[in-house]
Amino acid sequence: MASNNKPKGKLTLVSLILMIFTSVYGFNNMPRSFYKMGYAAIPWFILSAITFFVPFAFMMAEFGAAFKEEKGGIYSWMEKSIGPKFAFVGTFMWYTSYIIWMVNVSSGLWVVFSNAVFGKDTTKTWSLFGLTAPQTLGILGMLWIITVTYLSTKGLDKIKKITSVGGSAVAALNILLWVGALTILILNKGQLAQPVEGLKSFIQSPNPKFAGNIMAGLAFIVYAIFAYGGIEVTSGLVDQTENPEKTLPKGIAISAAIISVGYSIGIFLVGIFTNWAKVINQDGVHLGNAGYVVMANLGVELGKALGLSDATCMAMGAGIARFVGISMFLALTGAFFTLTYAPLKQIIEGTPAELWPGRLGEIKDGMPKFAMWVQASIVVVMIALVSFGGESMTKFFDVLVIMTNVGMTLPYMFISAAFAPFKKKTEIHKPFEVFKSYNSALIWTVVVTLTVGFANVFTILEPALAGDMKTTFWSVVGPIVFAIIALAMYSRYEKKIATNKADKAA
Repeated sequence: MASNNKPKGKLTLVSLILMIFTSVYGFNNMPRSFYKMGYAAIPWFILSAITFFVPFAFMMAEFGAAFKEEKGGIYSWMEKSIGPKFAFVGTFMWYTSYIIWMVNVSSGLWVVFSNAVFGKDTTKTWSLFGLTAPQTLGILGMLWIITVTYLSTKGLDKIKKITSVGGSAVAALNILLWVGALTILILNKGQLAQPVEGLKSFIQSPNPKFAGNIMAGLAFIVYAIFAYGGIEVTSGLVDQTENPEKTLPKGIAISAAIISVGYSIGIFLVGIFTNWAKVINQDGVHLGNAGYVVMANLGVELGKALGLSDATCMAMGAGIARFVGISMFLALTGAFFTLTYAPLKQIIEGTPAELWPGRLGEIKDGMPKFAMWVQASIVVVMIALVSFGGESMTKFFDVLVIMTNVGMTLPYMFISAAFAPFKKKTEIHKPFEVFKSYNSALIWTVVVTLTVGFANVFTILEPALAGDMKTTFWSVVGPIVFAIIALAMYSRYEKKIATNKADKAA
């Protein structure tokens, strides 16, 4: 009888693909993309997969294999590849992207809550103390971040276990979208709510903001890159994968194909039951609630296809919207409790202690409690500035989403830019390599870095060229301010080290 030498607990090709898929594939990215571009979002997702997702995932896997013993995470990668200053600015930008994420979610969470409770987005009518709806959501967002920070510093992490149920429910949403859309397609005998008018439908967006605007189309790449976020998971999978030299590149390539095709098909499925002009291009529909509007419409259209009464169709729509709301609320709440301390703790513990002034670097009861309250204060100030800046709900959520997309994709440039120098350093042991030569590594370093860089430039400039200076201002001010803070902190650190050396020499 042949012996079984298969390592216990190691990831097989199938389990690896499933892990990458669940870490990256996000439900809300499809209705949001349809909201912005219709079917024309599909080619941009495929292009972004080729020029960013696949090569960047391979880079992460190589970094993770080479530095698997390092405790500093991406700081160690960049510090050993380029230098400590570049590493700290890049890592600080990575960390601050979560601050911008918190600004977005703290306010946007109430759209989720409204759908969970009422079966539709009623936030446009919300008003506290005579304030406008964006200002009201801003106040609620501030109270939310303060409450979550307080509970997290008390160590009440059991809430995360309850909210992890939301992850399974969000996975069920993807199944609901596929099954519901295909059922409607069959019952309607192949008729699409959003007709396909040849190649034009996949090139030209129904959204007048994007139609014929190549700059806006290029800016959309940031949304696609953001949708591929989560590929960082590949950095820690090399030593957990069975026969990694063969399994990991194959798993990443197959996962990337499945995810990019999955997003493309998902966007197309939305068009089966959603007419862009009749459902999306309506007053009150914005990036914050597009997913709920689309899924409520799925319930309504499914009811119509089954020949049910109008009242029943509306009830089905509200029911699905509630399910989406509850699922997303639980998932986001769980993520929020984790992200209030995990990235902050990682950057404090992974970088030199002297970088952190005063009590900022203090870890108490396993938590960076003082730094968490400083973080909460920054989030509160940013929410106040954005929400009390005037204008409509649509503009409010446009600003928040663009801020998040720019903030969370810019750090990828730092990591990818460090890859070619990493490959050039022969003294770094590289147990796992996809890019066999330095020249291939250099080419893909340039491609990935430029893809992310140009996409963000287009995203930042596009609103300004259309006369919307506010969106451009907020999408760029966060990263610039945080980069200045990082450089100031590092300059202080260098002076402190120099003074200590001088004192020792004396």
